[in-house]
Amino acid sequence: MNKNGAIPWMKQQWRGIVKVRLKWVKNRSLDHVIDKETDLKAACLLKDAIVRSSTSFLTANAVADWQKLLGLTVPVLRFLRRYPTLFHQFPHPRWPSLPCFRLTDTAQLLHSQELALHKTHQNDAVGTLSKLLMMTRSRALPLHSLHALKWDLGLPDSFDKTLVPQFPDTFRFLKSPNGVASLKLTRWPEELAVSALQRSNEGGTHYREFKRGQSALAFPMRFPRGYGAQKKVREWMEEFQKLPYISPYSDSSKIDPDSDLMEKRVVGVLHELLSLTLHKKTKRNYLRGLREELNLPHKFTRIFTRYPGIFYLSLKCKTTTVTLREGYRSGKLVDPHPLARHRDKFYHVMQTGLLYRGDGSLKRHDNDSLLRDDELRSEESEQEQEVQFSDHDDEPCQGETSERGF
Repeated sequence: MNKNGAIPWMKQQWRGIVKVRLKWVKNRSLDHVIDKETDLKAACLLKDAIVRSSTSFLTANAVADWQKLLGLTVPVLRFLRRYPTLFHQFPHPRWPSLPCFRLTDTAQLLHSQELALHKTHQNDAVGTLSKLLMMTRSRALPLHSLHALKWDLGLPDSFDKTLVPQFPDTFRFLKSPNGVASLKLTRWPEELAVSALQRSNEGGTHYREFKRGQSALAFPMRFPRGYGAQKKVREWMEEFQKLPYISPYSDSSKIDPDSDLMEKRVVGVLHELLSLTLHKKTKRNYLRGLREELNLPHKFTRIFTRYPGIFYLSLKCKTTTVTLREGYRSGKLVDPHPLARHRDKFYHVMQTGLLYRGDGSLKRHDNDSLLRDDELRSEESEQEQEVQFSDHDDEPCQGETSERGF
């Protein structure tokens, strides 16, 4: 606010921006990342389920219905058999015809390393969880919504039992009248109320002008090939960038929900949420469950295709995934967290033990061949293609699973 008590951006909610309808451009590099990490996430979730099991193994019957829940395009039993370096198959002690799976020694070692990383970077997890709750209206979210996002956010598998109880001055559990359990932030950590966009601009002259209310912060944009040179697109984006930047941690109740400013605020909230994730991406369905708490419009997912220089929307693996473009360069994370690097190691172990379907022998790769293959796949390759995305945020696109987490 200024000295008269007025909010500087209140009179700047409209610029008369003429929006341009853009074609969707397929990015093979980012699609490959999503394809790869869908299998990686499924393997990690299965690993965690085995660890949680009282018997330390899972039966084929127990996982038979988990395909959609894990986001897989193949049956879970086939998926488990595909990675013998992680999952060891053996007959059930009582019913020999029933296949069972336990972790290999290598998988157990990787899991222990992961636990050590969670302990070392515990403050990162607390900060991420706090920042997500700070963006919500009630400073609280249902546990099922948080569990759906736990892998993307880099939270421990049982964060509500292992992490949260260690910080009683920061979090507390609530239960609504309908029995839904939620997690609430009990204090406002002002030092965390700085967005990734603000942090990336700190120290510069432009940021000092922004702090004095003299300029707006611009979002980094990496347009698909050919878009940046289009005059109408360039003019549209220049007008959009001139709008005041509203922190996702600020009160947005006074902003006209139909204004250009609210649209930029929505872009800012989604940009910050994706910045909080380890892999700078998440599934569109997960965001739907946060819509009301984040004060997002009903058809907020139109933003992803309207701003292709900021976001990339992928239809890989029978679901819709949204990615923050600036988080990747040539198919690689720009600034990977140590836990993301550990997941790369986990994926490498998966790839070094692929099973031949024909004779059951192990297909071994040397490190150099794996790296060469990954580099070839990560080369930027974009293809212009029109596609119709669903505008109905309360209904999944065809083939999209309505996951609630694992």
